Amino acid sequence: MIKPLLPISGLSQLASRYDVILSDIWGVVHNGIAAFPDACAALTEFRRLGGTVILITNAPRPNGLIVQQLKHLGAPRDIYDAIVTSGDVSLAYMQAQGTKKLHHIGPVRDLALYDALRPRVKVMPKLVPLAEADYVLCTGLVEDIVAPEDYDVRPLPDDILAVLRQMKSRDLPMVCANPDVVVHVGDELIYCAGALGEAYRAMGGQVIYSGKPFAPIYDECLVHARKLRGLETPKAKILAIGDAIRTDVAGAVSQGMDVLMVTGGIHRDEMHNARGEIDVEKIEVFLQGAEHRPFALIEALRW
Repeated sequence: MIKPLLPISGLSQLASRYDVILSDIWGVVHNGIAAFPDACAALTEFRRLGGTVILITNAPRPNGLIVQQLKHLGAPRDIYDAIVTSGDVSLAYMQAQGTKKLHHIGPVRDLALYDALRPRVKVMPKLVPLAEADYVLCTGLVEDIVAPEDYDVRPLPDDILAVLRQMKSRDLPMVCANPDVVVHVGDELIYCAGALGEAYRAMGGQVIYSGKPFAPIYDECLVHARKLRGLETPKAKILAIGDAIRTDVAGAVSQGMDVLMVTGGIHRDEMHNARGEIDVEKIEVFLQGAEHRPFALIEALRW
């Protein structure tokens, strides 16, 4: 039996049920331009009352860079206890590959992930052109590309598909360090590495995903929660917060966790009425056929 969705006005209505929050960042804590004060206040209050907050993000960078980004965007340090990124999980895979040569697809700034490998290995793997690579690390597109509204059915630009076909001709594995397909930057949708991962998988290519909705990033969060709290936290006492069905909701629900869905994020057009309010009937239509459903709904994270 499908449980009815629970719209709430604030995290305070649910907070006492949980000991740990795993909160998405982009779309929940900030929009890529500025932090959301109400969301920051809500996470701070949860911690003040004895809860633990772990920020979980598909950012393809080491967590230290996310600390800097949050500070730059105006998010207070006291909103979280720890940060786990898909970049952190990717590092473990890269370390396991030893000296295999890799090719990077993504913006230059994401090479910080490659540099973070240095203290983990005796010999650094070589960064090489695609034709010489043993595998590919994909952290995004080389330059930001605005995604159309029907991005889920429209193919990627031809030049990107040509690179993926070249990879497939050599059966190169792709490490997708950010499974998100798109992200809001302000009001624009920008393609992420997940768009390339999905396109490559559709070609029959091998894709190793390191972030949500896949288990390794949740396993890493549970390790942090155990260290921070000094004991195992039952999954029934963990609340995940996010704004994306295919990553935040699917990942947490498959781990046995409740999910608070922020409806004003990536799916705002599918979940809000013309006045920008939660429309439960519209959401139910949107969720038809979905394997995973959120437990509760909130327009934007607030206490």
